[in-house]
Amino acid sequence: MRFQYNEKEKLQIRVFSRLAALLFKLKEFTYWCKNVNYPKEPCIFALWHAHQCGLYSLEGKSKTNVMISRSKDGEIIARAAEIMGLKTVRGSITRGGASATLELVNRIKKGDNGAITVDGPKGPNRVVKKGIIEIARITGVPIVPITWYSPSKGYIKLNTWDEFRFPLFCRKMLMYYGEPIYVDPNANDTEIENKRKYLEDTMNKQYEMVKRDFKKLMKD
Repeated sequence: MRFQYNEKEKLQIRVFSRLAALLFKLKEFTYWCKNVNYPKEPCIFALWHAHQCGLYSLEGKSKTNVMISRSKDGEIIARAAEIMGLKTVRGSITRGGASATLELVNRIKKGDNGAITVDGPKGPNRVVKKGIIEIARITGVPIVPITWYSPSKGYIKLNTWDEFRFPLFCRKMLMYYGEPIYVDPNANDTEIENKRKYLEDTMNKQYEMVKRDFKKLMKD
């Protein structure tokens, strides 16, 4: 599904999405990302909004559905993601949330993976929203928190609300997949909130662990 844009916006979307995809295609020859602990079963990947570029290094891209907002920026990201081999579901909590969630649920139930930026689309930074918990409860598949990291100075952090990361001159990256987190299909509101907080704490601890043990994880 595509959305309505004027001719100038259509040109901008077409140009910037192809530039973004081309940049990542070129970077395939200049940097390497090691995937550690990739899950064998279908799951819902949970990542921070700042780390969404890491999805281009994800194993199993052709079976992964990424929820992307219905905005002009989202359209650019979605088209670039599709060129890179990812599937997309258009919508967010603020725009098209119900239909996007239903579509993502249906794809996961058919055996695909999902991927959600759990603090997006507008933050607060590193605060998990409960949408991913609800989707895990409905589908019965686990949440797998992922961390994308490099200590390289070429792994730049932008001055945005999410401190967006981009591997500009970075040559070696790490994608770490945490242990699966299951949600009881009969979970009540209190249990959902507890699981949301647990995921948030787990993702923050996992990020600190990956930073601390980066060299060891790259060698193992």
